[in-house]
Amino acid sequence: MEAAPERSSIRGFIAEWAATILIMLFASTSVAWSYVVPTGSMENTILVGDHIIVDKLAYAPSGSLSKYLLPYEEPKHGDIIAFRSPGDIDMTLVKRVIGVPGDRIRLVDGQVYRNGVLLKEPYAVHKSLYRDAYRDNFPAVSLDQDIFSDTRQRELLRDMLERHVEGGELVVPPKAYFAMGDNRDNSLDSRYWGFVPRENIMGKPVIIYWSYDAPTDQLMASSAREFGDHLLDVATHFFTRTRWSRTFGVVRGYPDQQ
Repeated sequence: MEAAPERSSIRGFIAEWAATILIMLFASTSVAWSYVVPTGSMENTILVGDHIIVDKLAYAPSGSLSKYLLPYEEPKHGDIIAFRSPGDIDMTLVKRVIGVPGDRIRLVDGQVYRNGVLLKEPYAVHKSLYRDAYRDNFPAVSLDQDIFSDTRQRELLRDMLERHVEGGELVVPPKAYFAMGDNRDNSLDSRYWGFVPRENIMGKPVIIYWSYDAPTDQLMASSAREFGDHLLDVATHFFTRTRWSRTFGVVRGYPDQQ
């Protein structure tokens, strides 16, 4: 007679955890998701090995009722966004919004001008020792588009340069954004594959919940063996390679300043 309460307690425990897991799964797919940054294109704002939480509701389309309950917004200057790559929708990228619809963008000696005004960009870094005519003076110098082996990327780039350049400036079309990495000399961004369509934007990075100092090839492991090697590395060096000062750090955009 005394076993029944125990069985009931066990069932209750299982039911409670099942409900918790379901809620977490729902949250991870509908509200937020995690992403590991594999490249240094956003240094020094976001580093290789930063594990970030992306708010999927930040830029979600608002409904008739939800727009009064949740802080939906459109991407704005200085925001850091996570989005599906225009050239490969299976690839997720994180960059900063530099141009919104209607903006006129150009770079002169690596400095960004928007609508004729030089931007103040304390987040931008330049680590290269050489100057690149196309990268640093966009879009004034034409690019030999055949350097790209990826056909889709080449098509997007050609469309942008042929249809959206006026008077030496790039004009951002409706429902599109011009995004760049903070590591300006080492970032494949809108200068190379065109605009970010509004529908490709998945959310806003908000928190670095863990930062682990690991090389790109480990973070982009494509085989079970490589993944196992990465897990072994984490197990061996968790305490020494975790960047504790970055853990639970907030990812912030930068307000529009000209």
